[in-house]
Parts: sequence; structure tokens; C-alpha cells
Amino acid sequence: MTDEQASERAAGRQRESSGDEGWLLVAVSTAGAADSLRVAVWRKLRGLGAVYVQQSVCLLPDRAPVAGAVRRLVAKVRAEGGTARCLHLRLDDPVELGELIGEFRAAVAVEYGEVLERLPAFFTEIEAETVKGRTTYAEVEESEADLTRFESWVAKITARDYFAAPAGAEVRAELERARAAMAAFEAAALAAETTTAETTTAGTAPASDTARRTARPRAVEGHRP
Repeated sequence: MTDEQASERAAGRQRESSGDEGWLLVAVSTAGAADSLRVAVWRKLRGLGAVYVQQSVCLLPDRAPVAGAVRRLVAKVRAEGGTARCLHLRLDDPVELGELIGEFRAAVAVEYGEVLERLPAFFTEIEAETVKGRTTYAEVEESEADLTRFESWVAKITARDYFAAPAGAEVRAELERARAAMAAFEAAALAAETTTAETTTAGTAPASDTARRTARPRAVEGHRP
């Protein structure tokens, strides 16, 4: 989570507790426009974590980064033949407000749950490769790519976790554990490669120039990632 996201979430919690949360009511229609615009609108609103109150009408918290994204989306829709409107409003009914916030939390909780379902496979893979003695550079690269995908996924969920769903803390803790496991796996791979290189060097030390010329290419080729 970036410092900006952390500050925005903290401000959001303060507004929530004071009942001073503003909202954006976004209505979009892409009827008559290209299908690509409909897809673009869906992706953007889904990425922002919008909660729909009816078809083509959704709500988002009125916060600077979100409002800016919505303004750009409205302009895009209008420029490409659709219709769009964004209204600023407040909810005075604490029950309605609580239910809406609950919907936002529930939506990201489902996403966090998917991460928690898939992360164990990451740990299992690293443990299995370690037991098999396959702590190699290639395996490190694969696991690192998997971790990067998890980090990117969690960052996107966190960006739309406006009301700090409780599951977020568990996910971030597990992600830290995954980073630690990755660091240990990488260290083991480095140690294994270093040991192999030293053993190979000691065991094939050439007694003459002829031996050196035949042994070196095999050693270099054997350690190429």
C-alpha cells in the first residue's frame, strides 16, 4: 500500500465514523456506442469497486482520486457517443449508510478471500521445490513471477478497499510471509549454486593447459541460467 493510499483510507475511516462521507452517483449508458466503450466502462467502474444500485447506476465514495477517475470516464463516454452523469450526494440515514459501507466491504472481502485461497499453493510450491533440491535460478524466477502477480493483485484490491475490510490485514500479513519465503528460497538457491560452483572448480582443477581448455566450457555451460 502506498503512503497516498494509506492516508486516503485513514481519512475515509474518519469520514465514516463522523458520518460525513460524500458519495458519487454515476449513471452511464453506452447504448448506440461501440462495444469497446461498454467494455471500457465496465472495466473502469469494476476496477474502482463501484456498488450498483440498479443497472447502469452505481455509487462510489466521493474522494479525490475516485472523483478524478470518474470525471475522466464521464468525458470519455460522452466523447464516444454514450451518455453519462455524475452527481455528488450525501446519505443522511445512518442505516442506509451502514448497509452501503457493508456492501463495499463484502465485495472486497470476496476478493481477499480468493487471494487467501490461492496463496497456500505458492508456499506449497516453494516447499516442494526445496525438498526436491530444486533450488535453482530458474525456479526462483518462476516463484518471483508468481509473487509479483500476487502483489499486483492485492494492490488493486487494496486501492478499492475504501472502508478497510478486516480481511485485508490478514491478506497483507500472508503476503509479507510470502515475501519472506521467497527471500529464503532465493538465498537457498544462491547457496546451492555457489556450493556447486566451488565443488566443480575444486573437483576439476586442471593439471595442464589441455585439461583446462576441456574442463572450463563444461563448467560454464553447466551453470548458465
